Amino acid sequence: MEAVPYIWFGVAVFLAIIEAITYQLVSIWFVAGALVSTVIAVFMPEAILLQIIVFVAVSLVALLITRPFVRKLTNKEKTPTNSDRNIGKSGYVLDDINNELGVGRVNIDGAVWSAKSEDDSVIKKDTRVTVRDIRGVKLIVMPE
Repeated sequence: MEAVPYIWFGVAVFLAIIEAITYQLVSIWFVAGALVSTVIAVFMPEAILLQIIVFVAVSLVALLITRPFVRKLTNKEKTPTNSDRNIGKSGYVLDDINNELGVGRVNIDGAVWSAKSEDDSVIKKDTRVTVRDIRGVKLIVMPE
C-alpha cells in the first residue's frame, strides 16, 4: 500500500503529458483530481475507494468550474474565409440562375461564382443580386 501515492502521482504525470501533447484541455481536470488523490493516498493509503471517489469528484468539479472560462478564452472570433466575406455583398448575374437545371453564375467584386437562388426562382442574366448564404461552393442569392 505504500506505492499508492506514487501510482496516483504517476497517473497525474501521465495525464499532464497527454495534455501537453494534445493541447486540447482534455485531461487537465483529471490531473487535478489525481494530485488531490495523491495527497489523500499519502495520509490514507488503504482508502482506495475514497481516493477514487475524490479523483472523480475533484475532476468533475474542476471541469464544471473551469470549462466555461476556458471556452471563452479559446473561442476566438471566426475568421471569415474568402467565400464567407461575400455574404451580404451585391453582384450581378452572368448566366441565368436556374436551380432546377443546376446552372447559374454571378460576379461578386470581380470574382465569378456558381450560384443558386434562395427561393428556387429563376433569376435572369444581368439582374443585381445579394448574397444571402453559401452552401458548399455555391452562393445563395436573391434579387435586389
